[in-house]
Formats: sequence, C-alpha cells, structure tokens
Amino acid sequence: MSDLKSENSKPESPKLESPKLESLKPERPEPAGSRTPAMAGLAIAVVLLVVGLWLARELRAASKMQDCLMSGRTNCNVIQPQ
Repeated sequence: MSDLKSENSKPESPKLESPKLESLKPERPEPAGSRTPAMAGLAIAVVLLVVGLWLARELRAASKMQDCLMSGRTNCNVIQPQ
C-alpha cells in the first residue's frame, strides 16, 4: 500500500521565490525635507531674470540714443529730472 501512496502523490512543485522588496529600495534615500537643489535653481532663475531685465533696459536706451543721432540731431542728451 505504501507504493500506491507514493505513486499517486503529486510531486512537489518547486517554490518560486518572490523578489525581495528590500532590493527595490534606493541605496541612499534623500531626506524628505531637502530643498537645497530647488532653492539653488530658484536663485539662479531670479538672477538670470534680473540680469536679463537690466540688459534689455540698457539696450533700449542705447537704441534710442543711436536713433536720435542717426536722425541728425545734435541735442540727444537724456534730460535727468531734478
């Protein structure tokens, strides 16, 4: 009878090992409150904006001066309010 049990019993299927969840985690997680890179990017963007506005203003003033001189005028000085 023991032969019948061993013949009729199902062979054990190999167990499939699931991947470990620990291997999916990053090795060195950044702290959740680290905003240094974002603040640095914002500071660079603000500096570029200010420099761009200053440059546009200076170029506009130089363009007005050139237009005045090219039109043949001799009194192109900018009058400063006092």
